[in-house]
Amino acid sequence: MSGPQRLQVDPATCTADDLAVAAQWLTSGGIVAFPTDTLYGLAVNVRDGAAVRRLFDLKGRSARAAIPLIASSTAQVVAATGALTAREAILASTFWPGPLSVVRDAPAWMSAEVHGGHRTIAIRVPNHRVARSLAEAFGGLIAATSANRSGEPPAAAAHDLGVIADDPRVLVIDGGRTQGGAASTLVDVRGTQPVCLREGAVAWDRVLNSLHP
Repeated sequence: MSGPQRLQVDPATCTADDLAVAAQWLTSGGIVAFPTDTLYGLAVNVRDGAAVRRLFDLKGRSARAAIPLIASSTAQVVAATGALTAREAILASTFWPGPLSVVRDAPAWMSAEVHGGHRTIAIRVPNHRVARSLAEAFGGLIAATSANRSGEPPAAAAHDLGVIADDPRVLVIDGGRTQGGAASTLVDVRGTQPVCLREGAVAWDRVLNSLHP
């Protein structure tokens, strides 16, 4: 991997075309730091097990930990992972784009390193133009875990990335400061009753109300 280590974009006008270099970086097995609707995240190609392992190494994180995913749109989620169930469709139409992640069965094409052998994934469409444009430019789902070393504070701006930004495996998309706040709410509606696996930015009662109006 070689090329520019930092890409400056306007979060209000950024398009997929503006992120072609970042998409190529992902295709080449690199790691991309980018802004989301909560904090900065780290993206890799979820088909590339070696890239996922590099991400774990960068973060100092256990390889058994699953990595959350993002998509550019609900249509991209369906194309990559299959049709949504009725309840998943309600959550998608109500909360996407936004900070709510839905647990789904991992597709067979995805690198097992992404889900740590758990065979499930958590996916959402973020409410941030740069994040969605990156997934659109790449042409598929991307891993999107917090941009920090494990145990260290997450980054709300590119200048908060510290040693991560200096790593030659990382391309930084500087899209300004993010709004911060809680992580996405994590929901599993595959069973008989909806389950909240992580409290987050979307209140659980709002999720339940959407499913049982």
